[in-house]
Amino acid sequence: MVTSPDVRSTLRGTPVVPALAYGPAVLVRSEVAPDAIARFAASGLEPEAALETYELAAQAVSDGFARKAEKASGAAAEVLTASAGLARDKGLRGAVRKHLSAGEDLLTAVHSGVEQFVTVFTGMGGLMAERVTDLHDIERRIVARLVGEPEPGVAAPETPAVLVAEDLAPSDTAGLDPAVVLGLVTERGGPTSHTAIIARQLGIPCVVGVHGAMAVPAGTPLLVDGITGTVELRPDPAGAQERVAADAAQRSALASWSGPGATADGVPVKILANVADGESARAASTAPVQGVGLFRTELCFLNRQDEPSVEEQASIYGEVLGAFGDERYVVVRTLDAGSDKPVAFATHVGEENPALGVRGLRLSFGNPGLLDRQLEAVAKAAAATGAETWVMAPMVATVAEAAEFSAKVRTLGLKAGVMIEVPSAALLAHRVLEVVDFLSIGTNDLTQYTMAADRMATDLAHLTDPWQPAVLQLIAITAEAGFHAGKPVGVCGEAAADPLLACVLVGMGVTSLSMAAAAVRPVGARLASVPMDLCEDAAEVALSATDPAAARDAVRRLLLG
Repeated sequence: MVTSPDVRSTLRGTPVVPALAYGPAVLVRSEVAPDAIARFAASGLEPEAALETYELAAQAVSDGFARKAEKASGAAAEVLTASAGLARDKGLRGAVRKHLSAGEDLLTAVHSGVEQFVTVFTGMGGLMAERVTDLHDIERRIVARLVGEPEPGVAAPETPAVLVAEDLAPSDTAGLDPAVVLGLVTERGGPTSHTAIIARQLGIPCVVGVHGAMAVPAGTPLLVDGITGTVELRPDPAGAQERVAADAAQRSALASWSGPGATADGVPVKILANVADGESARAASTAPVQGVGLFRTELCFLNRQDEPSVEEQASIYGEVLGAFGDERYVVVRTLDAGSDKPVAFATHVGEENPALGVRGLRLSFGNPGLLDRQLEAVAKAAAATGAETWVMAPMVATVAEAAEFSAKVRTLGLKAGVMIEVPSAALLAHRVLEVVDFLSIGTNDLTQYTMAADRMATDLAHLTDPWQPAVLQLIAITAEAGFHAGKPVGVCGEAAADPLLACVLVGMGVTSLSMAAAAVRPVGARLASVPMDLCEDAAEVALSATDPAAARDAVRRLLLG
């Protein structure tokens, strides 16, 4: 049994968005009313009628996700589109039908079918395990539709507050209003979970993996520190408000940064944006960025049963490239499908461990036309817009893979690169750079694969922290290889959005940082306040630390005093 925390206790978790928030706790328990479930359970339906009822409810839930995705952009749109596909998944429908045929009532069959998928996804680990939160969210929404209740979700607080939840589904996080939701605290999740990624996009102070958070009584005043990862219960009100005000003033000063990226002594560092579609690209183009370091092309594939034509793809890519004209460059990542982002016409069904299976570039091994057509579309969009276009492949593990991909891209007159997400690629970065023009480090997957830790496992959140010394060591190896080859090495994972860690990365030799638009000014301003030699010292102390917390503390003391 979890007891309520002491009156003035401090809870600890993993910091996600480096900012402070103070306000009353609003506990989020998104469940369907038990009496509505009881009434429906007593009604009874024949198996075929029950399946038809389920299909209508599942389609309505899917349509709801799709509508939210249309209004969202960037990472939020991407995860909502993936949830829309999962809600109407044929495999889930088949599982429900099987349980109905076995004599279970509709609500029991829905639960059994979802739990069947939960068991499979959990056993797969990695990114697939992250979808368990989505599955439970989908089950709650389908059940609500079946029993005639509104779909559950996070209701906007009437007054500014801190949301406290066991976990938050992407559909909940994507719709949050930063003007009312002062901060986020979750018991589960890690620094690369969907909640964390969307919280960064929205700029909401956030701490995840906070054990005991749901035992906090509703209304308890909380001071959420997204820098240190602490949640203080009932702090001194005047002191808390003073700290929040000081943090807000500092962030306001940082918000005036206008670029271009450079250290205090003038060493250039390209500050770039992560985008997923035309809307997010147009929004990011108004920020002081020198281009796009990561254009996720998955969004135009996720909700499709068939592959978009070359012309359709070129039109979509052209919206992103056109937003940056011919003065700034765009790095396009080829289709990163598989694992937690299944694509109906491309990904392999029934893999035992998709996170370690056929995903990213590996999809082209058995279907080379998929990659060839996408590259053709990118080249068409580049020619039509005149934008400088670089192209990189995800999930590259060998020098041979990098060489084959690079040859295809260069044939089209574009710059070729690969992502460093697999430890083998980091260890061989010097050889990979012999066959490509640039490297981009995806710290989310690199961390997961280096530490052999599921990024959704709350008990392992300390392992999936990008401040892990082993992960930083692989980044340092990659950056040093880039320095000796005279070729750019960027970071496009969530680590780039952390202002302190950004200084460490630059100190290692990273030449560009790509992030959600909300993080651009804080990161750029922090770098502008630190000379290169101090960035190098920060890299040294981070690499020599024994764990992420020690690394953060050491760098904070060095750079902030």
